[in-house]
Amino acid sequence: MHLDHPETYPQRHSYSHRPDGTRRALRVGLGGPVGSGKTATVAALCRDLRARLSIAVVTNDIYTREDADFLLRNAVLPADRITAVETGACPHTAIRDDISANLEAVEELEERTGPLDLILVESGGDNLTATFSTGLVDAQIFVIDVAAGDDIPRKGGPGVTTADLLVVNKTDLAPYVGSDLAAMARDARAQRGELPVAFTSLTAEDGIRPVADWVLERLAAWTAAPAARAGA
Repeated sequence: MHLDHPETYPQRHSYSHRPDGTRRALRVGLGGPVGSGKTATVAALCRDLRARLSIAVVTNDIYTREDADFLLRNAVLPADRITAVETGACPHTAIRDDISANLEAVEELEERTGPLDLILVESGGDNLTATFSTGLVDAQIFVIDVAAGDDIPRKGGPGVTTADLLVVNKTDLAPYVGSDLAAMARDARAQRGELPVAFTSLTAEDGIRPVADWVLERLAAWTAAPAARAGA
């Protein structure tokens, strides 16, 4: 069962303000296959944006807190702004089908730390069909990497074709794994039309810039949009 139905989560995703009148955080989901660099992307975004934005992170792993622990060890944010959800099942379940644990984590973070600008929700490693419920996030980033093969954009799948931003990560590895970046860009355009694609190498100085700029653009649009309050 998909839990975007209004009878299940009334007003979810339709309101932009908290009950106290303050605007709630923009929620951005990051999905993608195992090893594509989702956690590294989250860490890089936090480092780049934390000086100007109030940020928190929710990670998802099946049975561990591995991704949250990585972020904590690297001190990308204060510890009280990072929380983990142990899904106990396929990551699809917790980000798309039964989103209750993630919704609780997101709302508890915002309640505990005060008004936030941005909450990043990282999915556990999944496949090309991974998508987030619109009841959980306002926008989705899907991360793939060149080492998995330059045919990934051509294969498509909902994550590749419908995410608000597709990130092709680890471009620095392309010469070593025989991936054709031009072909990946061409195939991504064919699959996605006008939806944006960012090519990143997080080992490069300011390699997160295209993704960070996209997030800032989404946040600007979010804060400029007319207010919609819960229960309105």
